[in-house]
Amino acid sequence: QVQLVESGGGSVQTGGSLRLSCAASGVFVDDYCMGWFRQVPGKEREGVARIVSFGGALYAESVKGRFTISLDNAKRTAYLQMNSLKPEDSAVYYCAAAPDAAYCPYWDSRPYKYWGQGTQVTVSS
Repeated sequence: QVQLVESGGGSVQTGGSLRLSCAASGVFVDDYCMGWFRQVPGKEREGVARIVSFGGALYAESVKGRFTISLDNAKRTAYLQMNSLKPEDSAVYYCAAAPDAAYCPYWDSRPYKYWGQGTQVTVSS
């Protein structure tokens, strides 16, 4: 059984930074494709980024150059470093794990079988 717990959300001003953490239990994150998604009430869930330990990371166009996804297998944790935050980044952020690391598009949530509870990010102008 895989359990994911997000933390690190909060409220910041435009241009600020936050680092989200996703602690995994029951698995090593290197064995999965780890992704971050976000959702605003009334809108579709949006893929933000994903990473596999043996490959690279992929990012949504809206966050390229500002967000960085990473893994720390020893700590069984995935991270999302968010810089230069904008009001449109405000959302509930979810981490997710896809068992099949060979197929885990950042834009498709369906391969991700395990999800965290979400952490709120609010960016004020």
